[in-house]
Amino acid sequence: MEKHDAKRVAIIIEAIMESRLRQALEGAGVTGFSVLPVLGGSGRSGNWSRDDTISRGGGMVQVICIIRPEKLDRMLEAAFEVVDRHIGVVTISDCQVLRADRF
Repeated sequence: MEKHDAKRVAIIIEAIMESRLRQALEGAGVTGFSVLPVLGGSGRSGNWSRDDTISRGGGMVQVICIIRPEKLDRMLEAAFEVVDRHIGVVTISDCQVLRADRF
């Protein structure tokens, strides 16, 4: 099976900012992503859980995108416009996909 290089971008952000992040990603040409609830974690402010409601939006979500490497910079610029002013973490990792035409 042929494998194709891609980038996996995971963005953890306040749930209240999810729709704004979705709009930014779509505006940058991202055609697909998944949104998952974040149950809890630990950071600069210590431990937290979704039940503790760390933000006015009721918690955090993780938005995961798999994109072609040439789309990465444009996507990151758009995402950072949203994430920069809010609680959030952005990670980027290399991955491979089997059906490149979907990305």
